[in-house]
Amino acid sequence: MNRLLILGGGTAGTTVANRLRKRLDPSAWKITVVDKDDNHVYQPGQLFIPFGTYRARDLVKPRRRFIGDGIDLVFGEVDRVDTDAARVFLTDDRELPYDYLVIATGATPRPDQTEGMVGNEFRKSIHEFYTYEGAVALADKLADWEGGRMVVHIVDMPIKCPVAPLEFTFLAEAFFAERGMRDRVEIVYATPLEGAFTKPVASKYLGAILEERKVTIEGDFATERVDPANKTLVSFDEREIPFDLLVTVPLNMGADYIARSGLGDDLNFVPVDRHTLLSKAHDNIFAIGDASDIPTSKAGSVAHFSVELFEDNFVNHAHGRPMTRPFDGHANCFIASGHGKGLLIDFNYDTEPLPGKYPLPGLGPFTLLRESEANYWGKMLFRWVYWNLLLPGKQLPFEPLMSMAGKETEEL
Repeated sequence: MNRLLILGGGTAGTTVANRLRKRLDPSAWKITVVDKDDNHVYQPGQLFIPFGTYRARDLVKPRRRFIGDGIDLVFGEVDRVDTDAARVFLTDDRELPYDYLVIATGATPRPDQTEGMVGNEFRKSIHEFYTYEGAVALADKLADWEGGRMVVHIVDMPIKCPVAPLEFTFLAEAFFAERGMRDRVEIVYATPLEGAFTKPVASKYLGAILEERKVTIEGDFATERVDPANKTLVSFDEREIPFDLLVTVPLNMGADYIARSGLGDDLNFVPVDRHTLLSKAHDNIFAIGDASDIPTSKAGSVAHFSVELFEDNFVNHAHGRPMTRPFDGHANCFIASGHGKGLLIDFNYDTEPLPGKYPLPGLGPFTLLRESEANYWGKMLFRWVYWNLLLPGKQLPFEPLMSMAGKETEEL
């Protein structure tokens, strides 16, 4: 009996478990998923909690509901992986042997890694929305906030869903405008990037929206610390940004057990071949979703597109055959821009986001890098797709590899 052990029952882990259960002979393969609890959170929805769009029951469902028949689900926290013995040790001293290991424990915000971020002002004047608890606390703050200087801030890249800080900024601007208090709020967007986004064409389009909404961009801001007493952000080059309300995206890191196991880089992300997701150090270990170090967005779409190809590659690899379906880094992200509109970006390792139509050339219905109501509803309806199609491992009508069809070349 071959033992496939999947660490993490989030988007990538659940999807790959369900898809491989359909492909692997149940009499020859035992599939086990490990996660710390039974709460599966729809993470893209946390962005909307501060503005009252979603509630807990919309975003949190039992994890076991989405793990298919014939898959074992184990609750426990991983302490370390012993690659020599091919065993995973849990913090309660249980041991789980494996023949193949898939690491899918994602990325986690770590406010403790930035001096001054966690303390008396945390979740008072300093907030984050990348956790459910943080998003709820921020909702309470915004409900009766009277205005002032709000700084939306990214400590460093990479982060889960790189467009989420921009989305929060757009939605906050619309939220304040709709409440008749926009003139009482100054909004600053502080980023380690040169501009609004990692790619120049998208940065031009998204930066123009920030400028139109009278949001100040503080680029190339390398955060050294937060000074909570004086309510300022301080950079390594001694620039300071004062705030009344700081909405920060803390440093994102992989799970600590990855460091204890000697499997990761400085941020606890697992180095893998970017086309096959196979560990560069171990021939029986893969890392998928946000847990790997591949140079593309840490986003649900990347997990979805890569897993479609990974499914075939894993089956071939396990049977001693070449992995023939290379992943191209395809990412596809809706961006809620406020006022009932949104944008869409579609890109991969080699091609940056470009304007155009998606998925049908010339028809859409979604527009790339331009605001539309269709894009907003695409964002909002994806929650149903996520729970009912993506997690169960059903086939979606989108190609896993990026296509240039419908895209327009753009000169800067």
